[in-house]
Amino acid sequence: MKQMTFADAEYAGKRKQTRKELFLIEMDRVVPWKGLIALIEPHYPKGEGGRPAYPLMAMLRVHLMQNWFGYSDPAMEEALYETTILRQFSGLSLERIPDETTILNFRRLLEKHELAAGILGVINGYLGDRGLSLRQGTIVDATLIHAPSSTKNKDGKRDPEMHQTKKGNQYYFGAKAHIGVDDESGLVHSVVVTAANVADITQVDKLLHGAENVVCADAGYTGVEKREEHAGRHVIWQIAARRSTYKKHGKRSVLYKAIRKIEKAKAQVRAKVEHPFRVIKRQFGYTKVRFRGLVKNTAQMVTLFALSNLWMARRHLLCGVGEVRP
Repeated sequence: MKQMTFADAEYAGKRKQTRKELFLIEMDRVVPWKGLIALIEPHYPKGEGGRPAYPLMAMLRVHLMQNWFGYSDPAMEEALYETTILRQFSGLSLERIPDETTILNFRRLLEKHELAAGILGVINGYLGDRGLSLRQGTIVDATLIHAPSSTKNKDGKRDPEMHQTKKGNQYYFGAKAHIGVDDESGLVHSVVVTAANVADITQVDKLLHGAENVVCADAGYTGVEKREEHAGRHVIWQIAARRSTYKKHGKRSVLYKAIRKIEKAKAQVRAKVEHPFRVIKRQFGYTKVRFRGLVKNTAQMVTLFALSNLWMARRHLLCGVGEVRP
């Protein structure tokens, strides 16, 4: 056991647990640490012939905290020095804190070996073993993630891999996260990241796991079943009808009321796809891309959606072993 510092001793004497502390306690109990370590360990340097590498478990925990709390590499290093609960969660002491370059190199290691998709796979496999496996339906949707539109940077230009799109009467610059969600559990099983100007309907085939018999989507996906990539796909397409297609019947007509009732039932199912978006944007504070280029941002978004699955399933995972915050 590590020797307790004065800061740790003072922290241990406090009574009230903060929201961040409670969050980390919950996540510590639901993250499949063994599975993630087994995924990353073959690629992690052993530190032979030089300075010993930081423990993989510590670096993994630091990486997850970066995603949960939105820390940059320098800010993560400073937070480890300043915040006792973050050091305790990562298993580090003040005597040896990884610097921002070490933190950066760990993220680059995951990107180089494309391990973000593996993290999503490990987490979903873990959830599946606990009764949250994929069912027979998938809901697809997409959300815009802003990118800096300013040219006041080192290159003097905006990120060439991000693009502008119009939504309603407003223009947005950035990327778009497309996801496929299980229609029963609401958990994300597929993630694709594109520039913001890519049409949602073009990415659907990449968001299906292949075993579903129902696909749900909003009216923006109208006509998806006619696309060439879905020829021979035997699924029921539950696409929201545009109101303009049936308002001609009149709001008081029996047909209009019947269609509205059907559309309301469809919307109640589709609502589950909004939950992961809320988690990454509100719980994790991810509203703007943090890197340049699609590769780095894709790796982070896939990781965030994987972690959102754990957050949404935490009640199920912790059932019977302790209280869970509302």
